[in-house]
Amino acid sequence: MSSLVLGFQEMEKMQLSLVGGKGLNLGELSKIQGLQVPEGFCVTTTGYQTAIKQNETYHSLVEQLTTLKVEDRDQIAEISRKIRQIILDGEIPSDVVRAVTHYLSRFGEGHAYAVRSSATAEDLPHASFAGQQDTFLNVIGKEAILQHISKCWASLFTDRAVIYRMQNGFDHSHVYISVIVQRMVFPQASGILFTADPITSNRKLLSIDASFGLGEALVSGLVSADCYKVQGGEIVEKRIATKKLAIYGRKEGGTKTQQLDPEQQKTQTLTEQQILQLERIGRQIEAYFGCPQDIEWCLDHDTFYIVQSRPITTLYPIPEANDQENHVYISVGHQQMMTDPIKPLGLSFFLLITPAPMRRAGGRLFVDVTPMLASSDSREAIINTLGQSEPLIKDALMTVIGRGNFIKPLPNDKNAPRPGKSNKGMLFAGSQTQIESDPTIVSDLIKNTQISIEELKRNILTKSGLDLVDFILEDIQQLKKILFDPQSSSIIMAAMNASLWINEHMMK
Repeated sequence: MSSLVLGFQEMEKMQLSLVGGKGLNLGELSKIQGLQVPEGFCVTTTGYQTAIKQNETYHSLVEQLTTLKVEDRDQIAEISRKIRQIILDGEIPSDVVRAVTHYLSRFGEGHAYAVRSSATAEDLPHASFAGQQDTFLNVIGKEAILQHISKCWASLFTDRAVIYRMQNGFDHSHVYISVIVQRMVFPQASGILFTADPITSNRKLLSIDASFGLGEALVSGLVSADCYKVQGGEIVEKRIATKKLAIYGRKEGGTKTQQLDPEQQKTQTLTEQQILQLERIGRQIEAYFGCPQDIEWCLDHDTFYIVQSRPITTLYPIPEANDQENHVYISVGHQQMMTDPIKPLGLSFFLLITPAPMRRAGGRLFVDVTPMLASSDSREAIINTLGQSEPLIKDALMTVIGRGNFIKPLPNDKNAPRPGKSNKGMLFAGSQTQIESDPTIVSDLIKNTQISIEELKRNILTKSGLDLVDFILEDIQQLKKILFDPQSSSIIMAAMNASLWINEHMMK
């Protein structure tokens, strides 16, 4: 097995730096039992690095790019053009040529192939880089394939790819490119499958876009596609588009755009049976990767082929639940006017001191309020309590409740958890007993806290290493007593109630 070229079956999970995001995903897809993935191989980033390693002009121009900003469009365009030309004019290393020739002989040199770019910064969970590098379809013959490998390498420095990297904080000199060479499928239909609805972010609603011919027509926006929505093995929505054009492969190589017959233009691209079959395939791929997927598929002779799958990067992450039920989560930070993400150390510390069960997602903490919304007795209390501090959250909760059976209702329960009554699932908890009108209460609490801090400063100076960590963990118990002192909590609630009273009476 050569480090210059790897077959899909030879790729391993930890080889992102060798085969890029797209190549790595194809390697994983090819290992899913029962899934049809057109066979192929990947010219690794080692091959690309070998090609540019000794080119001093290339490295000098890349260095110049690192000094520019997004606003320097003209300079970016000029330097990028020079880099692309250097790559196109350069020879592919002989070792790479031999490795490509070897794999082509295995899969059939006379077949047509798709030659696709796969950068190391591509199809990542936090940045897709979709469409930033080039793809070439229906490439036939060894010489043509080698030529298009160079074109894919050069596409690492298209203007749009360079600017995208700048905007997302990627270093040009540390992003490499591999090239996928995959046997072509000439489908009667193709499209994109989202295992979570990209419009509503509903993870239980699967969305399929479908059109005739090759998928390039859909991806490039050349045609409108049929759209099917599927949930739990049932087609819940169909929108049939007028598809005037389709892209097909040519016998001599390359592609052509073709006008469809008027009768075919309004024909449903996939049958109901095919739509449901595609849903099952999508759920199988999603289960394998463990997150919602954006999947490229094509249909040839009633067989679905999967040519790509990547994480959907536009979905906000959600806390993991051990059931398949719907859940409603409230952001803890937004209740505290902390709308920015919290750093990992802050999240960890917050979870050590809070009495309420909280979940992490997207750098924020959330509380599951589903049980309180499920009971009509506690629902009104939680909505009104939250609405006092954040009207937008109240509005969102009302919208969720308005969806009918989104949350399974429970019988009325007078003992259902409600704000201020139980710590379980609460955003805040504490004594709501009346406090005396003692003007020294606040100053005394502040004084006691300051004394505690000074004592802590003296003790912590004597600790280091693991002893320091152990000391902090032990001291957190003391910190909890201070933070959740019933008297202190009562003062906070009194201030909140006073603020609420003012808001309610301000118009009067």
